[in-house]
Amino acid sequence: MSFDPALSPYLAVVLLGFLPSEVWRWLSVLVAHRIDEDSEIFRFVRSVATALLVGVVLKIVATPARELAAVPIWARGGALLFAGAAFFAFRRSVFAAILAGEAVIVAGAWWWGR
Repeated sequence: MSFDPALSPYLAVVLLGFLPSEVWRWLSVLVAHRIDEDSEIFRFVRSVATALLVGVVLKIVATPARELAAVPIWARGGALLFAGAAFFAFRRSVFAAILAGEAVIVAGAWWWGR
């Protein structure tokens, strides 16, 4: 059985990228079922994760790079407002917020690009 050198990058991705992170995912699945969602530490971790997400989104909206910088600030701000409204309208759904924000940003970019 011979080894094809053209497959070595794919093997490297699997061995160095996928498997190390997959081990931690499986360990978290094993540990997660024992965590009480109403515990103080879990609420703290969820709050920190939410704050980090908000910070990243605000940084992207306030100081965009590349193509997003061409979209006017009113469209980026409107997308943020619509995302916040969708978050609360759909029972605190981050997925709904992302979809609503993306839809407004794409519509604003399309409208501005006319």
